[in-house]
Amino acid sequence: MKQLPIEYEKRMRSLLGDELDDYIQELKNPPVKAFRVNTDKITVEAFDKINVFSKNRIPYVENGYYLDYDKIGNHPYHHAGLVYVQEPAAMAPVECIDIDPEWVVLDMCAAPGGKSTQIKNKLGENGVLVSNEIIASRCKILTGNVERLGLCNTVTTCMDMSRLADTFPQCFDLVVVDAPCSGEGMFRKEESAIEEWSEGNVVMCARRQGDILDNAVKCLKKGGYIIYSTCTFSLDENEMVVDSFLEKYPEFELIPVKESVKSITRDGIFFDGCKCESISLTRRFYPHVARGEGQFMAVLHHTGEEDSVINCRKPVRQKVEKIVFDFLNDTLTEYNPEYVCMYNKNPVYYNGKLPVKDGRAFSCGVTIGEIKKDRIMPHHQLFMALGVLFKRKIELSLDSPELVKYMRGEEISAQCSNGWAVVTVDGVALGGAKVVNGVAKNHYPKGLRK
Repeated sequence: MKQLPIEYEKRMRSLLGDELDDYIQELKNPPVKAFRVNTDKITVEAFDKINVFSKNRIPYVENGYYLDYDKIGNHPYHHAGLVYVQEPAAMAPVECIDIDPEWVVLDMCAAPGGKSTQIKNKLGENGVLVSNEIIASRCKILTGNVERLGLCNTVTTCMDMSRLADTFPQCFDLVVVDAPCSGEGMFRKEESAIEEWSEGNVVMCARRQGDILDNAVKCLKKGGYIIYSTCTFSLDENEMVVDSFLEKYPEFELIPVKESVKSITRDGIFFDGCKCESISLTRRFYPHVARGEGQFMAVLHHTGEEDSVINCRKPVRQKVEKIVFDFLNDTLTEYNPEYVCMYNKNPVYYNGKLPVKDGRAFSCGVTIGEIKKDRIMPHHQLFMALGVLFKRKIELSLDSPELVKYMRGEEISAQCSNGWAVVTVDGVALGGAKVVNGVAKNHYPKGLRK
């Protein structure tokens, strides 16, 4: 690892005292890798029967494992969306509170999707997740990860924070703000963060974090929660931001995190001029204390009377052509017809609990496909999200030669009737195919083939 900036070491010495040497020594060890099981597709118990990656569980994440496997991204289970690779400390913020499966949740700074996919695994059929990313190229990556994991009732947006607040005023039970920061907690994992670090950048990040929280408040329902997190250690971006927020918004309070997270983190730090007497309720994740990189987290609760109303105006519901329902009736064993609607001129499957107008979202719900004259060309999202409901299934095992052929984009044999079929690996949807007289014509996206 590159030499740490002298001014940074001074800052850390003031925070850690005699523990600084332990911290610096830990940074010389390899970064800790981890993954989560996508419980929208498989239970942890079922996954353990086929798990080839690791048996070493993360104590504060029910579906989390430390990773002992090279090139997991090439594995068919990864392609099938069974797992999401995520740094273990980054999993801690979402575990700070119990998330109600009925909630409508916003992840304001979501790409590449680690916290978003973790949140979605905690939501039920009636819950909705909005994942926002301001940079278009990163929003595409975010949407791709949502698609790979086959997540339903998820909306991805590409907006700046003020437009996000205007679009969804007082709509969310929980807003997660994993704020852009100076990245001090990622020095071991990303050496570029060391090169980019400066005290001026710390100050700039703190100012931006305050602005993001201002807009988070506008998005939140009364009685809701904000989880604020960074991957940095600086007081300026952590406790000082929280302290300023609480002074500006006295209707909020800091609340304790769950014991499982508290047990592997350190108390927040009281600093000169701090007005919040309970600042120690914020949490610091240090790499020399627990396995992972750096993380700060705080749970902010709006103390007003809980509001169950979503203030977004419902868009005019567009008529869905009969051909869409004919396609779904032929393809799926069951579905909720109330969830079938039009978005940006394409049929989608979405529970509609949070109304979203055309043009506001990068992706809304599960895209069923594209209407082409007298037929539907199904989207990869349909196979990944609703594969378990397909009437026609081409079931492959991990060691099947046909699996290799399919992932290369080749035709494979099929023992089901003509029509659209889902291709599975060990029972989990991997993609789709069009079956014609015993031959499955490959519908696996070209950009995913290997």
